[in-house]
Amino acid sequence: MTQPKRFLSGIQPSGKLHLGNYFGAIAQHLALQHEGEAFYFIANYHALTTINDAAQLRALTREVAAAYLALGLDPRRAVLFRQSDIPELHELAWLLATVTGMGLLERAHAYKDKVARGIAPKVGLFYYPVLMAADILAYRSNVVPVGADQVQHVEMTRDMAGYFNHTYGEVFVLPEVRVSEVAGIVPGTDGQKMSKSYGNVIELFADDAALKKSVMGIVTDSAPVEAPRTRSGIRFSSFTRWSPRRRKRLPWRMPFALAATATEKPKKPCWPS
Repeated sequence: MTQPKRFLSGIQPSGKLHLGNYFGAIAQHLALQHEGEAFYFIANYHALTTINDAAQLRALTREVAAAYLALGLDPRRAVLFRQSDIPELHELAWLLATVTGMGLLERAHAYKDKVARGIAPKVGLFYYPVLMAADILAYRSNVVPVGADQVQHVEMTRDMAGYFNHTYGEVFVLPEVRVSEVAGIVPGTDGQKMSKSYGNVIELFADDAALKKSVMGIVTDSAPVEAPRTRSGIRFSSFTRWSPRRRKRLPWRMPFALAATATEKPKKPCWPS
């Protein structure tokens, strides 16, 4: 009998959930719970690289769990758990670190990007890919659904698993990466990748006033259609330009779709009825 595929992925409770989280991770997680064994964890160890307030981290962890359930995660089909409930991850991460060269970690795009943007180059941030590899390998995951910006980390996980297997014998499954065909990298309100670290997000569950402020602050491309595109040029299409069928697939509080199609900023936001 063929064993079902095992999916494993996580999400950091390092701030309020936003559109980038939804399109880059959550939507894919919800869909895959019907295709095999799904394990999703709330990465509160990883969040310690940016949050040091224990009460805040506990609150954000609960909010992520509640959001997944509200958006459609079925506890009968998927396992949702806190990363910190599995302390053995750190033991495995250390074992992986003993067979991993510094050069592999130094090539991590995410680390270099964060440091370039002024985030302190702490050891935990540098070590992040090793702990992520332990997250993935501990559960013998076959497939890791991630956003486009996390593909390199899964490739690094495969490298670490290969180093370990070469040293100690065939122990770990080499996971495959899966990137949503529609996710891409969701741009933030300033045109960069949407990220809590950059302060350019549109929150999933923001109240009307905060949501309107975020949307009206979006940087748009005012150049005509025939003009050459620039690297910083961004185009957005309002929620109302989407077909009714596409609108139904999104939570009702997502009035704007971050798609590169429109050539001018709407005069005013058009809220879904």
